[in-house]
Amino acid sequence: MEKADIVAERKNLCIALGGNPNAGKSTIFNALTGGHQHVGNWPGVTVEKREGRFRYKDYEVKVVDLPGTYSLTAYSLDEKVARDFLVKGKPDVTVAVTDSTNLERNLYLTVVLLELGANVILDLNMTDILENKKIAVDIEKMSKILKSPVVRTSANKKIGIEQLKEAIIQNSKRKVEPYRIDYGEDIEREIEKIERELENVETDYPKRFVATRLLEGDTEIMDIVKKLGGESAIEISKEAHLKLEKKFGYDTETMMIERRYAFIEGIVKECVHRQHIPHTLRERFSTSDKIDRIVTNKFLGIPIFLVIMWLTFQLTFTIGGWLADYIDMFFGWLAEVSTIWLASIGAPQWLDSLIGNGIISGVGTVLVFLPNIMLLFFAIAILEDSGYMARAAFVMDRLMHAMGLHGKSFIPMLIGFGCNVPAIMATRTLSSRKDRLLTILVNPFMSCSARLPIYILFTSIFFTRHQGSIVFSLYLLGIIVAVVSARVFKSLFFKHEVAPLVMELPPYRMPTIKGILIHMWERSSAFLKKAGTIIVAGVIVIWFLASFPTSAEYASQQTLIGHLGQFLAPLFKPAGFGFWQAGVALFFGIIAKETVVGTMGALFGGEEKLAVVLPHFFTPLSAYAFMVMSLLYIPCIASIGAIYRETNWKWTTFAVAYSLLIGWTFAVMFYQIGSTFI
Repeated sequence: MEKADIVAERKNLCIALGGNPNAGKSTIFNALTGGHQHVGNWPGVTVEKREGRFRYKDYEVKVVDLPGTYSLTAYSLDEKVARDFLVKGKPDVTVAVTDSTNLERNLYLTVVLLELGANVILDLNMTDILENKKIAVDIEKMSKILKSPVVRTSANKKIGIEQLKEAIIQNSKRKVEPYRIDYGEDIEREIEKIERELENVETDYPKRFVATRLLEGDTEIMDIVKKLGGESAIEISKEAHLKLEKKFGYDTETMMIERRYAFIEGIVKECVHRQHIPHTLRERFSTSDKIDRIVTNKFLGIPIFLVIMWLTFQLTFTIGGWLADYIDMFFGWLAEVSTIWLASIGAPQWLDSLIGNGIISGVGTVLVFLPNIMLLFFAIAILEDSGYMARAAFVMDRLMHAMGLHGKSFIPMLIGFGCNVPAIMATRTLSSRKDRLLTILVNPFMSCSARLPIYILFTSIFFTRHQGSIVFSLYLLGIIVAVVSARVFKSLFFKHEVAPLVMELPPYRMPTIKGILIHMWERSSAFLKKAGTIIVAGVIVIWFLASFPTSAEYASQQTLIGHLGQFLAPLFKPAGFGFWQAGVALFFGIIAKETVVGTMGALFGGEEKLAVVLPHFFTPLSAYAFMVMSLLYIPCIASIGAIYRETNWKWTTFAVAYSLLIGWTFAVMFYQIGSTFI
C-alpha cells in the first residue's frame, strides 16, 4: 500500500459494518448507533438493510450494517449485496468485525475486503474472552502486516467503542491500495495475464480483484466483464483454470482459498500468543462444547428444542396475560370516553359508530395482545443472541434432510415465527433454486406473530388453564405440516439430492439487555405499524360493510358483510364454525391475519364482549379447529406478494390453492374426528 493520501476533510461520513454471522456485528452496530437506527430493504432486492447514525466530535456518521457473510464470492444474494455496496456505495471506512476467539475463520473476510481495496479497520471483538483465557494479540504487529488499523472491542461490555469511533474518524481520510496476497509463482503468472487482458475493461472493481475472481470462476464477475466486452479475459481465465488444475490436481478456487488461509495462519502465529492454552478450538471453547454434547445430542437435541419452545410460550402467556388486561381496560375506557365526547359535540351517529364500533373496537382488539407478542420476541432474541438458535438449526438438520429440505431451510422457517414475509425473502441465502422454491412453498405454514392474537383470544376463552400448551401444539402442527408437505413436494417436483448442512456453531454468549430490547422493538414495532395502517384500513372497510344498508341493524345478516358471510358460512360448517361472522373474519384475514380478531371485535363490539359472545358460537373443539384453519389457510396478502416476487404467478397460485385446501381439510378433520370422541 502506498503512503496514505489525505483527502479533503468532511463532516459527514458513511461507514460499512462487515463480518461473519455470530461475530458480534449487531452488538457493535447497536453500541455505535443506539436507538438512532431503522430497518428496510436494499434497493431492488429483498434483503434486510439496517442503517443507523452516531455523532462523534464534529462528525455525523452513517452506519450501514451489511448482511453477515463469510466471503464476498456472491454465491448468495447476501454476499452480492455486501460486495456491491462496498464497490458502488464507496463507504469511507469498512469496519471488519471479527470474533477474536476464532481468528483463523474470521480473518478470511477481512483479507478479501483488503483485496477489494476497501478502507478497512479490523475490529477484534470479544477480546475480554481472550483475556480470560490468557491469550494476547499483538495488534501493532497485525496492523503492520495488514497495513490497516486494528482495534480491540468487547461490545457486550461497551469496551473499546470510543476507540473504534476515534479510529473511524482518524482513518476516514486514508486512500488505500488493494492488498496483494502472494498466490505463488504459477497462479501469479496467470493473474498477470488476465490483468493485461482487462486493461481496456473499465469496472468498479480493482483489476487484480477481477482477475483473481475470474480465475476462481466467479460467475457474477464473469457476467459483468462479458457485458463490458472482456470476453478474451474470460477465455484466458478459463484456460488458466484448466491449466492449473491439470498441473496441481485440484481446482484453482481451492488453491487460492488455501493460499489465503495459509496467509491468515501465518498472521495468527505471528500475532497471537497463548500461555499454556491448548490450540484446538474444542479445548478453547470447552464450556460451549460441554453444553453442546447435551443440546446437540442426536437423541436429546430435538426434545430439548421442543421443551425450550414450550417454555417460551409459557412465559409469553403467564406474564403477558395480566399486561394485556390493562390494555383491554384502556381501550374499553377509550371507547366509552369517545362516545360521551362525540355525543357532547353533537356528532352524527355514523361517526360514533365508526370510531367506537369500528376503529377502537377493531384495532383495540388486536393491540390488546401486544405484550404477548413483545414477550415472544424478547424470548426469541435471547435464544438468538445466546447462540442457541444456531444449535436449533443444527439439531433439526437431520429431520429436515429426511423430509427433503436443506438444513439451512430451518433458518428461514424460524424467521417465519416472526413474519412469513422476511422468512420468504431469507430463502435467497439458499444456493439452489430448487431448495429456495421448496422452502418458500412450505414457509407460510410456520405460525407467524400475526396469528398469535387469534390464538390468544381463543385460548383465553376456551383453554384458560392450558394456554401455553395449546399454542405450542399449533406451532408444532405448523412445523409438521411444513415438513410433510416438503416431503410430498420433493417427491412430485424436486427429485434431487439435498446437500448437507455445513455451518459454524458460535460459542455461547451472555446476551446484552440493550441488544435484546432493540431486537424485540424492531420486530414489535412492525406489528404496531401494521395495526396503524393495514388493520385500521381493514376495520374501516369492515365497519362500512357492516353498516350498510342503513336500514339494517349494525353487523346483522341483512348488511353487506352479512350477505358475504352467509355465502361463505356453508363452507365452514363441516369444521364446526358455520356461522357467517367466522366466514367474514377468515375472509378479511387474507389482508392481515391480525384482522381476523379485528373483524370479530368490530362485529361483536370489542375484546371484552368477545369473551361473553364467542362461547355461544364456539365449543372448545370448534375453537381449536378455527385456530387450525387460521394457522394453515391462505397466506396474507404481503406473504402472497413476497412469494410472487421470489417465484412466479404459477407457484404463487399453487401456494395459495394448496394452503387453502390444507387449512380447510385439517380444520374439518380435527373437528369431525374430535366429535366422534366427545
